[in-house]
Parts: sequence; structure tokens; C-alpha cells
Amino acid sequence: MNKTIINKILITLAFLFAYRVLAYVPIPGVDAEVIKSFFDSNSSNALGLFNMFSGQAVERFSIISLGIMPYITASIVMELLAATFPNLAKMKKERDGMQKYMQIIRYATIAITVVQAISVSVGLKTLEGGYGSAILIDMNTFIAISVFSMLAGTMMLMWIGEQITQRGVGNGISLIIFAGIVAGIPSAIGGTFELINTGEINFLVSILILLIILGTIFIIIYIELAERRIPVSYARKIIMQNQNKRIMNYIPIKLNLSGVIPPIFASAVLIFPSTLLQASSNSVMLAIADFLSPNGYAYNILMFFLVMFFAFFYSSIVFNSKDISENLKRQGGFIPGLRPGEGTANFLNTTASNLTFWGALYLAIISTIPWVILKSAGVPFVFGGTAVLIVVQVAIDTMRRIEAQVYMNKYQTLSATGL
Repeated sequence: MNKTIINKILITLAFLFAYRVLAYVPIPGVDAEVIKSFFDSNSSNALGLFNMFSGQAVERFSIISLGIMPYITASIVMELLAATFPNLAKMKKERDGMQKYMQIIRYATIAITVVQAISVSVGLKTLEGGYGSAILIDMNTFIAISVFSMLAGTMMLMWIGEQITQRGVGNGISLIIFAGIVAGIPSAIGGTFELINTGEINFLVSILILLIILGTIFIIIYIELAERRIPVSYARKIIMQNQNKRIMNYIPIKLNLSGVIPPIFASAVLIFPSTLLQASSNSVMLAIADFLSPNGYAYNILMFFLVMFFAFFYSSIVFNSKDISENLKRQGGFIPGLRPGEGTANFLNTTASNLTFWGALYLAIISTIPWVILKSAGVPFVFGGTAVLIVVQVAIDTMRRIEAQVYMNKYQTLSATGL
């Protein structure tokens, strides 16, 4: 393997290690044992899901307790605005405009982080009573320290994600979420064995659940690698001119064009209001928070439809049939039986839409159906379909990126030697 790629992998691992270290840096002025007891008893609701995505940083009340979710929420808002306002979409396509676009997302992340940090800090006051006092210093002083610490932690996570994307193997934000989920797997496995030892889960049921999880992983891998290959023909003159270069003779369209984004976006949309509502002491707000609990039907029904929506929405962004048809026409290629230009674009758009429907349905089912099994079996929530889906998808995508960089380096080496 090329030295450059090894360095990128090492840089990625170093930044992920730094992320895990930050998860153990607590915010001053809190009793960590009280907070951990609270989260242990709320592992099946939105707080448990939020804790899972943060890599168990919330139960330690770390400076990265809010995780990368404020950044994802800001990105969702900007993507929706870009799809609504043409000027914003035009800004995103331009090089200088993209920098302004990302700057707006960073400012929005700061605003969302401050709001969530204040809500979480004030919400700790509700722990006084059954769990004991979680705050050990003056409340106003604590809120100021907490908001500053969480804001600094989220900004550091955002910077780490950008560094992994630019200097590492890429896909930094997804890798941070991946690392957070994977970090909780050992404790979840230990909790499952404990449930088996205490008799709360039958051993045969646990074997069945294991087989279902492995089956889910196999299905995810199989579908993630699935693609529709549309044949492309090139004029003989073009082939002769590019005989020393590889010309792809097909257009690959993945069954799941949107990748891991829909379940992440859907989870962020559902976690954000739930986190704010959990911090309230109002009975109506708490009732709504319970209604949106990940262990309830409402959450999973909403999750199903939100994943479908984001799958279609994001696919329309990443797959532009008009640009593909124009590039194909410019290169002298054409799809047999179709007229170059608008006819090709319409065909590609129809094909992508049909594949996206099945891809979106697959994502929605994987994100919600395992919950039915978990609810009946009573296993740790971390084995939910969303967590498995994110872990497997990010792992596959990272392997593809590394493989692509390996081939790119080989191609550059051959070109430099004149072969």
C-alpha cells in the first residue's frame, strides 16, 4: 500500500482517538455518578439514542455531549433552503460560494449548539430529587461554563470531521458517528450477556436475535453493493483518441444513491426536539417527549417516513441526470437506442427515481423493522437497525474510498513512468 494512503489512515485514526479522548473530558461542576444513573434509567428513550450517537459522552456529561448533531441539523436546514432558493443553490455550486455556504452552516451550528446546551444545562436541575443533586456549583455559573464547554467541544468535533475529510480517508462526519456507535458496542454486548445470566432473555432468543443481526448486516452489504449498469457506446474516433485511457462503457447507478445520510438526518430531526423537551419540567412537554420516545410506535413510524423523504431528497441532489447526459454527449458517448441530450437525461432520471424508491424503502425498513424484534425481546437499544445501518454503510464507504485512492495512486505511478 502507498505511503500516502497509510499516512491518511494513520491521520484518521489519530483524529478518531482524539475524539474518544474528548468523550472522557467532563464539564466542571457536575456529579458524574448522578448523571450516569439518570441515563442508565433512560436508555430506551430519546436520551438513550442521543447518548448512543455521542459515543456515551452524554452520560459522562463530556464537553462533546451534544456530539456532531448540531452540525448535522444545520446542514439539513441549509440543504432544504438550497433546494428552495435558487440563489443559495447557485452559491453552493461555485467555489467561492461554497466557502460562504459552509461558513453559514458553521454559524448555524453555533446557534443550535448554544440553544441545546442551555436546554441540557437547565434540564439537569430536574434531576434533583430521585437521583440526587447533579449540579455542584451555582446554577448561573454552571450554565455559563456548560454552554461555553459544549460549544467548544462541538466546534472541535466539527474541526476534527473536516480534518478527516481533507487530510484523512474522507467522510469525516460519518466516521465520527461511526466511532461513537462502535464505542458503545462492547458495553451493549456485556449488557446482553447480563440479561441472559439473569434470565431476562432466553438463550435461544438471544441466538435468534444474533442471527437476525447478522442477516441484517448481510442484507445491507448486499444492497449497498447493488447497482444498475446502463451500457454506453462511444464513437470509434473517440475510442482511438483515448486508446491509452480507460473509458467506462457503462453508467453505474446505485440502488441506494443517498448512502448513510437519510437515517442520520432522520435521527437528527427526531432527536433535536426530543432533547429539548426532555429538559422541560412541564407535564405536557414531557408527555410529548414520551410520545416521541425511540421505544414507541410514533417515533418509528415518523422514522420510516422521514428516511423515505430524505432518501428521495438527497438522491435528487447527488444524482443530476442533466449534467450526466451533457458530459456524456461532450465525450462522444451515448446510450444505445436513446437520443443524446434530453432523451438520455429523462431516461436516467426515470431509472434513478425507480431505483431510489426501492432504495428508500430498504433504508426505511432496515431503520425500523429491527425495533419490532428488539421491543419483543428486550435487548439493548444499541442493536437497533439505524445503528447497524450506519456502522455497515460507513465501513463500506470508507473501504471504497481507500480502494479508490489505492487505484488512483497506481494510475499516477504508471503515468509518471510512462507505462
